[in-house]
Amino acid sequence: MGEAQADREQAARLPDGDVVAILLEQHARIRELCTEVRNTRGSAKRQAFDDLRALLAVHETAEEMIVRPVAEDTAGKQEADARNREEKEANHVLAELERMDLDSAEFDAEFAEFAQSVVEHAEHEEREEFPAVRSGRTGEQLQTMGKRLRAAEKMAPTRPHPAVAGSPKAQWAVGPFTSMLDRARDAIKSSA
Repeated sequence: MGEAQADREQAARLPDGDVVAILLEQHARIRELCTEVRNTRGSAKRQAFDDLRALLAVHETAEEMIVRPVAEDTAGKQEADARNREEKEANHVLAELERMDLDSAEFDAEFAEFAQSVVEHAEHEEREEFPAVRSGRTGEQLQTMGKRLRAAEKMAPTRPHPAVAGSPKAQWAVGPFTSMLDRARDAIKSSA
């Protein structure tokens, strides 16, 4: 919980609606959900995993669409490409985890590695990407990016789609369609 709290404290020091503040809050929630998945069983574990899966899908898609193009300009293409590659790999693993029995030892082992890579990815963003984005854009631009990020999240898929992960162009091209399908699937599942 310490890292999640540190993310929230850092986000609280930034202006409300700042894109980095929004992302730090989400990183905190991702860390908390990873802990919940590791420490629960049965329906509580399923709920935590479903919440994590949806948050990661929306969060990473919106980052790829809104933050990554700016990071390419401010932090450099190599940095942006590295984060996109990590997100693509995480998307593949998340899709595999989604098909596993959540209460199995196999899931727990795979999830432990996945959670560690997700935390390392967030730490890279927080150390390398976010400072470059903040220093390379005005406060007003960061606020606009925050609004665009929130809008992108509303049209982002809620499930992993490895074929488009890591590609901002592909996210823009197919994201809204896959989101519509995911959200319909989620609604049907929740009403069953």
